[in-house]
Amino acid sequence: MTIGLRSSVILFSSLTVLSALTAQAQSPAPYPSRPVTVVVPFPPGGGTDVGARLVAQKLSLKWGQPVIVENRGGAAGRVGAELVAKAKPDGYTLLVGNVGTQSVNPALYKKMPYDPDKAFAPIGMIAELPLVMLVTPSLPWKNVKDVVDSAKKEPGKITFASSGAGGAPHLAGEIFQQASGAKMLHVAYKGGGPAALDLMAGHVNIYFGTVLESVGHVKSGKLKGLGVTSASRSPALPELPTIAESGYAGFDTGSWIGMLAPAGTPTAIVEKISADLREVLALPDTQKTLITQGATPWPMTPEQFSARIKSDRQRYGRIIEENNLSAE
Repeated sequence: MTIGLRSSVILFSSLTVLSALTAQAQSPAPYPSRPVTVVVPFPPGGGTDVGARLVAQKLSLKWGQPVIVENRGGAAGRVGAELVAKAKPDGYTLLVGNVGTQSVNPALYKKMPYDPDKAFAPIGMIAELPLVMLVTPSLPWKNVKDVVDSAKKEPGKITFASSGAGGAPHLAGEIFQQASGAKMLHVAYKGGGPAALDLMAGHVNIYFGTVLESVGHVKSGKLKGLGVTSASRSPALPELPTIAESGYAGFDTGSWIGMLAPAGTPTAIVEKISADLREVLALPDTQKTLITQGATPWPMTPEQFSARIKSDRQRYGRIIEENNLSAE
């Protein structure tokens, strides 16, 4: 081999190796290769926050990367949801929303800071969250009928708190008034946590909170539970009757929480997160924790979750229209 030929071979080999290294450097790293942020659009302490933190912990263990929960409350969840809607669609900023942020707000608010039909890529539902009617322990009410009797005796004097206008607790209160004939005054908060704290302090009279966020307060005696809003009793609070059992047949409402990504997130990443989410929700200890705290694990594919969001938007949209509800 001549010197010229040998140099050409060496040059070709060097270029081949360099090309391979360049291609390897440019290929995307397996997801996730760095910390993931999960935005909860409510203050700490509410049902959405509690469920999000449990899932974040499990995904962090599975991925070997930190999954950081960031609370960005305000405007009935719209502040945090907008943050995710406008985030880079790379899978590193996710949203744990609920029936209020995804299905109710678009029907309740005439103007949204993002297009609710196009802003998100649904990943999967996490859990169903039944609600419980909570009252301040110092009040004499022993059952749901006592609340109704008091509200009818003094219309508009009894106050009920919510985690924000249009959220599941707000709608539960409105549906309850419709079913019972009671007239109460709605007081909106920026999240379930602040609402529960003011209820404990006696600043409001009633709060329809998720069993997930409320079970500890009920068992400790800080709050009094009178009934659950689901069709069947909650395994976490089996001593409490349903509101339907309390004399209001057919009463059945609640909430759910689920995970979403910004629209435009690569399908492969959405599907991976969804599969991993379903896997951690199937773990026996995850199921036990959720069920013990009053939530029902409810894993879904992105397609199933998308259909649920749409069907609930239609359902609650009808309730909002029938009751002429506003977001004030």
